Amino acid sequence: MKILTVVGARPQFIKAAAVSNIIRKEHEEILVHTGQHYDENMSKIFFEELNIPKPDYNLGVGSGGHGKQTGTMLIELEELYEKEKPDMVLVYGDTNSTLAGALCASKLLIPVAHIEAGLRSFNMTMPEEQNRILTDHISKYLFVPTASAIKNLSNEGVTSGVYNVGDVMYDATLNFSKLSKEKSKIMKELNLKQEEFILATIHRAENTNDINRLRNIIEALNESGQKVILPLHPRTKKYMDDYNLSFNKNIKIIDPVGYLEMISLEMNCRKIITDSGGVQKEAFFMNKPCITLRDETEWVETVENGWNIVVGTDKAKILDGILNFVPNKVKQNIFGDGHAAEKILEIINK
Repeated sequence: MKILTVVGARPQFIKAAAVSNIIRKEHEEILVHTGQHYDENMSKIFFEELNIPKPDYNLGVGSGGHGKQTGTMLIELEELYEKEKPDMVLVYGDTNSTLAGALCASKLLIPVAHIEAGLRSFNMTMPEEQNRILTDHISKYLFVPTASAIKNLSNEGVTSGVYNVGDVMYDATLNFSKLSKEKSKIMKELNLKQEEFILATIHRAENTNDINRLRNIIEALNESGQKVILPLHPRTKKYMDDYNLSFNKNIKIIDPVGYLEMISLEMNCRKIITDSGGVQKEAFFMNKPCITLRDETEWVETVENGWNIVVGTDKAKILDGILNFVPNKVKQNIFGDGHAAEKILEIINK
């Protein structure tokens, strides 16, 4: 079988690292990078350090408005699909690359498989929510990571072709944690000791593009007095400069890091503060308390299990989380057994 996989952003590269090598044991895979993430530190390094097969095509779409970016992908992908004639198109997550990859395939009557299907934040102002809902409703195979994702799909009338395989990000974390310990030197380079720092990430447009939300986050981090390591996303840096915002000395700013370095920081930190969906899960995998800088989360299980609190950008709540939040429940196994990729392959074979 010829399977064409579409990726375009960092979380998708990580998921592809867990799945592509498994699929290629029995099938031909064509890997297409849309170029949605085009920064060298945020794209190429992931393929190199995770040993992801080199993309067969890089569309080089780059940044732009949602319409321009998605539309350009559709035009490029349609030509590519007609050339390659895949038997199945595989997409991940909830980015514009996900929607474009799925929509183009659906129009050409090519079966779509969606990995990480069924997630819902129930906030339709989020582009990611729109992307994941639309992708789910045109997919033939929906590989969901959790039981709640099945319920979400059922509530929308989607019951056929739904498979709970577990979370491929959990596969990746298990696979690459050992490699991170062997290869990552970031703890030594930053002169860090285990459990002495908090790890933070800020990148979502809803936080960076709004001066009040971004100011509240920065002030909370500054006023906490805690040692915080913050790999600074280019978007966050741009808006901080635009708004004339800055961090105190207790916040150590570093450049964006590769996946192995990020895993190392997550394994060794005391807590995690983030607005990233993927990092919320990784915090859970690493047994780290997580403070989520969003008004809602699609990873509701991490909250229900007591290891994640959603604080939005309320400065007082962020500060309270930093200083006082301690998980109050025994962590449950809610993301599968670390063999999601193998289960996906078994279903594709059938």
